[in-house]
This record gives sequence, C-alpha cells and structure tokens, in this order.
Amino acid sequence: MKIDLSFEKCTLKNLVKLVEISKSTFINAFEKDNNPEDFNNYINSALSKGAIKVELINPNSTFYFAYFKNELIGYFKLNEKEAQTEQYSQETIELERIYVLNQFQGQQLGKHILLEIINIAKAKQVSFLWLGVWEKNTAAIRFYKRYGFKKFDTHFYYIGTDKQTDWLMKLDFV
Repeated sequence: MKIDLSFEKCTLKNLVKLVEISKSTFINAFEKDNNPEDFNNYINSALSKGAIKVELINPNSTFYFAYFKNELIGYFKLNEKEAQTEQYSQETIELERIYVLNQFQGQQLGKHILLEIINIAKAKQVSFLWLGVWEKNTAAIRFYKRYGFKKFDTHFYYIGTDKQTDWLMKLDFV
C-alpha cells in the first residue's frame, strides 16, 4: 500500500516553522517526565531560533520536514562527519531527531519516515545508521528494535542540569 508521504529538505526559509515543530514535539514527548525548570532551560537554549539556525547551516547536518497528504506531520535531523554527537566513524550517519506531531501518531507514519531515513543512509553507503534514545523511552526503544537497531553503547544527555542516559542503537549495513 502506497502512503501519501513526502519529504522536504529544510533551509533557512524554514527556520521559524522548524523551531515551532521542534519545540512542540519535544514538549509533547518529554515535558511530563522532566523537572520543569531544567526542561524549560533546555527548550529555551537547545531549541531556540539561534541554536537551530546554527544546526541548520551546518553542512554536515540536514533537517527534513515530513508531510502526509501535503500536511506537515513531523521532521527528522541527520548528522554526518563532525556534526555527529559521537565520533564512531566518518562512514556513519546519526539520526539525531525524529518526531511526529501528536495528532498523527499511531498511524504508522513514523515507520515510513524511518524507512526513508534508512534509504537515505543506505544511498550514502555508510557502514551504519545510529541514534541515541533515552533509556526510559521504552516505546521508542521497542520501535527501533523492530527495524533492526541494536544497543551498542550509552552516553549521557543533559536536560538542563539533569544527567540522563541515552542508549546508543545502530543499524548495520555491512
């Protein structure tokens, strides 16, 4: 069954919309599980217009909007080379962010977005695609495992001053 999903590579003209969807999806996903002060500090710094602009103009980072029936439903961010948050190899790609708006969750759209990401990574002929996922986000961990991702390491991720542990998961291509 063909799904009416399309993708658009983001540019500076998309900055305001990208900041809005970044904040909205992150708040919906994680606000309830975090200290309010730490969380607000994180949102106001990491997802600010200035911070996202710096990421957007980095030649080794790419944001994509995902559209379902021409309506914006989510986005993802890929990092290559030095833009990766961990340096495993130049021949890898990091999926740093993948988010779907709440009203579009539960429709298998995340699956199709992830399959597009896997196709992008394979086309770049990298050895593996990897990501970090909060160890307490068991639903996301199950989701990635369904598509072949395996835990291979951990790293710390800070929400404000709260030190959290991310599982690092990868999908091997070789």
